[in-house]
Amino acid sequence: MICLFIDNICQAKLSSHYSIVTQMKKLPILGFILVALFNFCTPNTEKLQPADAPDLIVYNAKVVLESEGQFAEAFAVKDGNFLQVGTSEEILKLKGDSTQVLDAQGKTIVPGLNDSHTHLIREGLNYTLELRWDGVTSIAEALQMLKEEAERTPEGEWIRVVGGWGEFQFKEKRLPTLEEINAAVPDKPVYIMYLYSLGYLNQKGVEVLGYDQNTKFPGGEVALKNGKPTGFLIAKPSALVLYKTLTLLPKLSKEDQLISTVYYFRELNRLGVTSAIDAGGGGQYFPDDYAVVKELAQQGKLSVRTSYYLFAVDKGKELQDVKTWTANQKLFENQDMLRPNGYMLHGAGENLTWAAADFENFLEPRPELAQGMEAELDSIVTVLAKNKWPFRIHATYDESITRFLKVLEKVDRKHPFLNRVRWIIDHAETISEENLRKIKRMGGGIAVQNRMLFQGEYFLERYGAEATKQAPPIKKMLELGIPVGLGTDGTRVSSYNPMLALYWAVSGKTWGGTQLYDESARLSRYEALKLLTIGSAWFSSEEYVKGYIKEGMYADFAVLSKDYFSIQEEEIKQLTSELTVVGGKIVFADGIFKELDPTPAPLSPAWSPVKFYGGYQNR
Repeated sequence: MICLFIDNICQAKLSSHYSIVTQMKKLPILGFILVALFNFCTPNTEKLQPADAPDLIVYNAKVVLESEGQFAEAFAVKDGNFLQVGTSEEILKLKGDSTQVLDAQGKTIVPGLNDSHTHLIREGLNYTLELRWDGVTSIAEALQMLKEEAERTPEGEWIRVVGGWGEFQFKEKRLPTLEEINAAVPDKPVYIMYLYSLGYLNQKGVEVLGYDQNTKFPGGEVALKNGKPTGFLIAKPSALVLYKTLTLLPKLSKEDQLISTVYYFRELNRLGVTSAIDAGGGGQYFPDDYAVVKELAQQGKLSVRTSYYLFAVDKGKELQDVKTWTANQKLFENQDMLRPNGYMLHGAGENLTWAAADFENFLEPRPELAQGMEAELDSIVTVLAKNKWPFRIHATYDESITRFLKVLEKVDRKHPFLNRVRWIIDHAETISEENLRKIKRMGGGIAVQNRMLFQGEYFLERYGAEATKQAPPIKKMLELGIPVGLGTDGTRVSSYNPMLALYWAVSGKTWGGTQLYDESARLSRYEALKLLTIGSAWFSSEEYVKGYIKEGMYADFAVLSKDYFSIQEEEIKQLTSELTVVGGKIVFADGIFKELDPTPAPLSPAWSPVKFYGGYQNR
């Protein structure tokens, strides 16, 4: 009987290898038996039928697997998912006539990087307008870039540098001065934003905006000298003065915003990013400021799987916004024409109410939240809890987190949602072990970013070495079993480059080389990578479909320029991807794969800084 059953399979070829694997996921025991019998009766030399063969095979690689220190040599991709992972010999046997086969030449392949807290939708609308100082190594070079770009910038437009850089990345170990900026560009308006702390306007910029001694912003300062603005903007500690100034600058046309977004997502692909979670942001209104990325998704032109949260932009309207969203928007509805989970709404935040905004400006003292904060947050979380909406909340300081958690527990007693709905604390630099244990008990997750890479010296000076050693306490979070995702908080605070996040988590250093953390607080290279892949997938409820190079998961991966696991620590900052693939489709290629690079639309405007300098300055 068994022999007859085997003979029937062999003669009739009832199921292909691919379809058997698919059924095996549904019926594991039966699937295992069928695969074993099928392989027993099928000669190794027989080719798979065209419909069953992989779409893509990558071999001769160092493929990162689930367990630390374990690697495969090759994998096959079919219909956007990983089909099989194994040795080069095993995987090459699956090749069909139409299979694309790529020799990785020994390079390291990692799961596609997933930034669990960034602001990619907003940056997409502005990217091609911005001169990026990310990665620039000297003030002299930064000023030269300003000067060169001013020569290309037409009348009526601005030269702008909007975050992503820090004073300690420069060899001079200082900030540029207004005098230097005015000397570099005396006749075109310039705006430079530094973290959520400082802003620089050259004199032409002050003139164009019409700022004077009467220009005021709540929680901020327009610095004066002899009754006239110097051009120096100071967040004290609110960044409103920086946000509002930025909104006064010219914007791209809709057509150019579409191009800008495509180029920004491509820049993320260049750095190995295949997924990102947008945490909303100041000045980012729904649905208007989401129209561009939605249009691209519906056209199948997004190259980064994008999950997004809705940010309450206007003070005083937060509760009404949340009520409107929960009544009218559907969660987890994919709007990408080509890719599963390509563009989806996942919840509310990171700003739920401005009363709860504890700005992370380490150049200023910790802000005290208003006494009425709890009532505002309670009303908003109640709406979210009733509607079972996930949410995230910006929370830098332990004092803020203590108050937030009390509100969540109070709401849960009336409208149970804890351990039923995913909720997130963002940042958590000074969180205590007591609050970590509460978050674990309450079913929350924590999204951490490399803000201390840029601001560690400021934090150290203000709060001391002891407080700095565990800011944030990632190892303790992991020890307690709390879901943790790693990200960048790009682009206005820190750079969008995820390699900097890996470097910070592994080295425990700032841009300037200050050692913040001892070995007990630092992560291994595998641990850091895991938080930036499968760890981040939890924050969009996708940990079962992406984050590993594993059979059945989305075929999102990056072939790195160098071996992440063996290069010197400092070299991690310069890593890029030579091949980035999303859902089995190549979205970026360079180096040995350059001929496979998809050609983007021509960059516009023609004077865009991106055309001449690109984005992150890998030097």
